[in-house]
Amino acid sequence: MRRAVVIGAGLAGVLAAAAVAPGVDEVVVLDSDELPDAPAHRRGLPQGRHAHLFMAGGVAATDALLPGVDVRRRLLDAGAHEIAALRGMLVRSTEGWLPRWRHDGPRVLSCSRALVDWVVRDAVVDATGAEIRHGKATGLLGDAGRVRGVRVSAADGDSELAADLVVDASGRGSRITRWLEGLGVSGLQERSVDSGLVNATRVYRAPAGADRFPLTVVHADPYAGLPGRSGMVMPIEGERWMVSLGGTRGGEPPTDPEGFLRYALELPDPIVGRLISGAEPLTDIHLSRSTSNTRRYAEKVREWPEGLVVLGDALATFNPAYGQGMSVAALGAQVLAKETGRGGVTSPGLARRVQRGAAGPVNAAWALAVGQDVWYPGVRGARPRPADRLVTAYSRRLTKAATGSYRAGAALWDVASLSAGPERVVRPRTLLSVLNGPLLPPPTGVPLTESERKFLNSVDRTEGD
Repeated sequence: MRRAVVIGAGLAGVLAAAAVAPGVDEVVVLDSDELPDAPAHRRGLPQGRHAHLFMAGGVAATDALLPGVDVRRRLLDAGAHEIAALRGMLVRSTEGWLPRWRHDGPRVLSCSRALVDWVVRDAVVDATGAEIRHGKATGLLGDAGRVRGVRVSAADGDSELAADLVVDASGRGSRITRWLEGLGVSGLQERSVDSGLVNATRVYRAPAGADRFPLTVVHADPYAGLPGRSGMVMPIEGERWMVSLGGTRGGEPPTDPEGFLRYALELPDPIVGRLISGAEPLTDIHLSRSTSNTRRYAEKVREWPEGLVVLGDALATFNPAYGQGMSVAALGAQVLAKETGRGGVTSPGLARRVQRGAAGPVNAAWALAVGQDVWYPGVRGARPRPADRLVTAYSRRLTKAATGSYRAGAALWDVASLSAGPERVVRPRTLLSVLNGPLLPPPTGVPLTESERKFLNSVDRTEGD
């Protein structure tokens, strides 16, 4: 029998299980948390209480990993909202409000992270028969040439679990560097870029009529020389709004209700505060500081052992403000599925090929996140380099063009949603749009329809404050 062991039952872990299942007889997924049997927050996912968008590229990769299952439809049936990025979102960018076009563009799914994890985990177990066990991986079995399993600590004692392939998808807290050193493998480089972002999130009951109001985002401005401040109102399942405020070092959001609302009203545009000023809160305000960009360069290790793959947050984490983590995990799992489908889980060089392939979506997301985070005051781990200045100059020109050019806006969203690679923004027609600038005047205010404006006015309780 061939067995694969996946460490971590989060999104990256269960999608890795789906990726390897066709090539093995047994898939065991280990997690140190007792997993809920319904959508619920769990301790091992500190960022789980905060806003997550499942980008179009990640949704497509997930559906490709589970042919015939239609995970997208399962999420929608469970209460997720599907939103057209170009038409159904209000976005205040660093260069001003983006227009809303008649075309849909890529679609994103908006719901709680708990719902995503629960629906996808259930779909993977149904489709593959993967077994999820409660236990903590404490080390790797094998040697510098090949990993042959994991050491496990569980309630009934310690044990060893042999495997033909081990996937570390244990998240931000992965101990992969220490485990590799225990096998005699060194040279796993790490880099961290930390803007000091703090997320503060509260869930509200959505007011009557909110289903017709767009998902709303006020982006932070990394180029102003001031701490970045951002806010988002996103619809989630159960007729609720998830409201996340973010502030980089020196501009962190407060945790008291009055301060939370005041912070939202003092963003570059007060629309987030206006929307929630009269809404009924359903939860306390939850903070998270697990927001740094950190990556491990597994693809650069000279002698990477056979039988070991690292994916998801164990490989790279990103500032959650950019909404890329779940989709990068799904795209990494898709690389794993492709490589195991070619020659099986024990084919020579498999692990190295997967790490090199998974580095592609990691690089794209890293460039977007770090390329902006390096400009915030007090950022730790990096300073702008000449290459960063060139990329920043172009991305700002692209964003400026997107305030009045459909072609530039479509390219921007295709890359941001991971529906296309970075080369999408340098195609000749996009380049021409960037050079020409906006073809239409950018919106001078929030681009609302008349019915949306009436809704905003009806829920706004800040008048006269």
